[in-house]
Amino acid sequence: MVEPADRTSTAGQRLGAPESFGVSTLEPGLHPPAQTPGRLVSIRVQMLDDTQEVFQISQRSPGKVLFDLACVHLNLTEGDYFGLEYQDQRKMTVWLDLLKPTLKQIRRPKNTILRFVVKFFPPDHTQLMEELTRYLFALQIKRDLACGHLICNDTSAALMVSHIIQSEIGDFDETQSWQHLLHNKYLPDQDAIRDKITDCHRKHVGQTPAESDYQLLEIARRLEMYGVRLHPAKDREGTKLSLSVAHTGVLVFQGYTKINAFNWSKIRKLSFKRKRFLIKLRADPAQNAHHDTLEFAMASRDCCKIFWKISVEYHAFFRLFEEPKPKPKPILFTRGSSFRFSGRTQKQIIDYVKDTELKKVPFERKHSKVLSHSSMSPLSSSFRLQVPKESAMSVALADQPDSARLSHRAETNTSDEPVVASANGFQDVPAAPGSDPIQSRRNHNGAGSAPDQHLLNPGPSCRTNKGSPGSDDSPLGSPRLVGNGSVNGQEMGSTAVLGSGQIAEGQQISPLTSPLLTEAGYVRNEEEEEARRKKFPTDKAYFIAKELLTTERTYLKDLQVVTESFQSSVAKDEAFPDPVQNLISANYDPIHKFHQGFLKEVEQRLAQWEGRSNAHIKGDYQRIGDVLLKNIQGLRQLTVHLQKHSECLVELERACRSGRKVETLCRDFEQQRVCYLPFNIFLLRPLHRLLHYKLILERLCKHYPPTHDDFRDCRAALADITEMVLQLQGTMMKMENFQKLLELKKDLTGIDNLAIHGREFIRLGCLSKLSGKGLQQRMFFLFSDSLVYTSRGTTPVNQFKVHGQLPLYGMTIRESEEEWGVPHSFTLFGQRQSVVVAASCASEMERWVEDIRMAIDLAEQSSSPSDDLLSTSLTDNKLSEDGVAEQESEEELCGSRSSLERQGHRGNTTVHVCWHRNTSVSMVDFSVAVENQLSGNLLRKFKNSNGWQKLWVVFTNFSLFFYKSHQDDYPLASLPLLGYSVTVPSESENIHKDYVFKLHFKSHVYYFRSESEYTFERWMEVIRSATCSSSHSLPSTRKDLY
Repeated sequence: MVEPADRTSTAGQRLGAPESFGVSTLEPGLHPPAQTPGRLVSIRVQMLDDTQEVFQISQRSPGKVLFDLACVHLNLTEGDYFGLEYQDQRKMTVWLDLLKPTLKQIRRPKNTILRFVVKFFPPDHTQLMEELTRYLFALQIKRDLACGHLICNDTSAALMVSHIIQSEIGDFDETQSWQHLLHNKYLPDQDAIRDKITDCHRKHVGQTPAESDYQLLEIARRLEMYGVRLHPAKDREGTKLSLSVAHTGVLVFQGYTKINAFNWSKIRKLSFKRKRFLIKLRADPAQNAHHDTLEFAMASRDCCKIFWKISVEYHAFFRLFEEPKPKPKPILFTRGSSFRFSGRTQKQIIDYVKDTELKKVPFERKHSKVLSHSSMSPLSSSFRLQVPKESAMSVALADQPDSARLSHRAETNTSDEPVVASANGFQDVPAAPGSDPIQSRRNHNGAGSAPDQHLLNPGPSCRTNKGSPGSDDSPLGSPRLVGNGSVNGQEMGSTAVLGSGQIAEGQQISPLTSPLLTEAGYVRNEEEEEARRKKFPTDKAYFIAKELLTTERTYLKDLQVVTESFQSSVAKDEAFPDPVQNLISANYDPIHKFHQGFLKEVEQRLAQWEGRSNAHIKGDYQRIGDVLLKNIQGLRQLTVHLQKHSECLVELERACRSGRKVETLCRDFEQQRVCYLPFNIFLLRPLHRLLHYKLILERLCKHYPPTHDDFRDCRAALADITEMVLQLQGTMMKMENFQKLLELKKDLTGIDNLAIHGREFIRLGCLSKLSGKGLQQRMFFLFSDSLVYTSRGTTPVNQFKVHGQLPLYGMTIRESEEEWGVPHSFTLFGQRQSVVVAASCASEMERWVEDIRMAIDLAEQSSSPSDDLLSTSLTDNKLSEDGVAEQESEEELCGSRSSLERQGHRGNTTVHVCWHRNTSVSMVDFSVAVENQLSGNLLRKFKNSNGWQKLWVVFTNFSLFFYKSHQDDYPLASLPLLGYSVTVPSESENIHKDYVFKLHFKSHVYYFRSESEYTFERWMEVIRSATCSSSHSLPSTRKDLY
């Protein structure tokens, strides 16, 4: 029993924590409120770790006293996110009101157990500053999974459970993990996905409990059912629905599918009358006044009141700056409820934690067998996992590689094998005994595809790889793990080892290029290596800052394509409209000029950080947050130009439609080597760059402890850039969809009016269509209103010829593998015709079926058939379906000359790559690829060659582009990555270098070396985002933006 007088001793018995009065519901420096006199009553509270504590309170004390006692007992500072819930005498689950006396709410305290649970779920778990808070949130997610509240697909569930197990028992052990799953129930249907859970768990080697909590919350927060508590209701027509409340507003669900959302900014008033819950919306000029009130019927008045109260509290917590003041008591009559939110708002919590130097209090994890007091270092410097998105983009996490952990922490090493120093000064680390071999799977390739030839388009200085044997390695397996080793003081654990690079003779080493990639063939002795280690930074923050530098260089080059190359090209011809040219110049030139100055500041800071000036002696320049904060604040002044970029894209397309000469000018410019991507993509670069800044700042904030000098600036810069991204997100999504429709229009022949208002692109890829002559390879394009199928054309510009269109309105879909005897087949029943198609594999079929069904739902919601996409000559489907188009071989995709120098429309666009690799890509894949752009120096080696070649490599648009240096205006060659596998070399390949990853597709194998553990993992992460396609569905909010 916990007595108020001797609370300090008992709290420490379970949590091992000293006395702390940093209670979240109190003002700074205050102790829990003194209890009113009276008889003491014992109240039982069940904590999130399933322990029960007994607190004694006065009969007349308000609920706030009991809640504060629980927070003090836990030494919890951010307690306002939590609450106490219980079942009242009506068997309804309600929240304890902090302002009312506890015993007036709990009629039978001896028979009631209150539960200390999460009440307010923030959208971003990085807003939770204390590790204890994140641990409690992780326990809440664990409980929601077990009881079936957190609904998600099997892949996400398996990945989350694997992180829970990693935090409880540590690194994967076959027997221990299996026994643990047998004796613990984490999911209602856990047995069905036990293998998936163990496969995910084996990839988390070296991950601490704190890191596991972080990853668990990162996955959970992206799920549609995260933090959702359903309240049954009916609409006016009697349809069964459920209501829920979130940080964004009131949500409406049908089953477990969100069908509507009412943002707080659109809600004028929430109220209830008897059993009716009313939502009054702000007046919309486009609608009649009587439509601004929505009505839902609930089971009883009590149900209405419970949901109304939690809605009021959610609104106050997430939207208000401070706790609302109590209403003055009326003199005569009372009208309405006096209920109000009690406690600090989220903004007050964040401000308090930000302004207060809080000591990290160690605590005990009840279910964890791992000896880790990770609260002493909440975010380890080796923590670098990035979890793929799930809810808003519905990404299936199994095919994403980011959950793979490629480093092995030194403190978890149990190997007794010695570490042998190699000649280059690095340490060659033996593989840990019993480590699992790399798993593999076969790449599925459809019938009719020609053998894949040399896919790396060779440039003048690139070597070719001929006759290399085939490889079936896959990126889905775990890399081999190793014992204790370090490079430059950093922990490392991959069997891949880094070596020295090559530079051209007489070439001057860039002052901002790490020496790890230079000085070919030079073997350092131990003294020189030690001196080099002392001279150059090894902090993870340095490599994050260097990523900012390398990507900024590439971004500036991309801006020059718009502001210099394109402008000079069209200025020579009077046919190009002056208004369009002036519009582009007026809104891109200021952005380009600003980033020129920004790049110079970053280069100067990195030079100082590396110690090439006396500034590093003072230690004032080993940070980047101040530079980012200053320039992001400057970039906010250019928001008006960023908002105009959508207008530039629309006006340029309008000019191309109105004049053949303008269209020819733009097409001719796209054939220049400097325009290595479709030109419209360059117009989107400034908006995409905002996402990159946000991700870089998130990594810095995760890396730095809150006490670090750079943390405050990074967090302020992150807040500013997040606000800009939210402000421009709608514009960005519209531009991305419009640009993709324009790009597809160039790839298709026989189709009209593709880019129209309201149409969204969803997925493109290869499927085999069943016809009179059997299965024939076809290219399918899925839009929000129709499905178009094509074949490879024989035109000089390599376009795809449209064969037919299936409107989605009224379409049904049925799996028909047994009916036709064709693996992975399904039938599409349209209003005018039916089509039987087959995918290359089960996962590909699942992606197509999921997206087509989602698109059908979107088409049904529009309540009208779609416009015919096909041109007049094709609307009657007069094309012969039995005629097989001439197949293009992989030699055409990657011929003897670089595809970057091809005449006519490029043959290495995403559509053509999908055709040859027999795969598909969704709009969500494109959106993920936008965030996963990277550039920097890498060393490349072919399978049968001996030397390593240093190249500047840019990853974008599912491809690697190779340059001699970052100063080059155009790439030497490109390598489309769709269908490729990325992994680490096996021991049999004899690649005895650090930080090496391997790309392979059929018989084509390439090795790449990076300069550090951080850059190695970043390259693995972004490349896997392109090589491992996932099952996605369109975010439900996207349709509202068009």
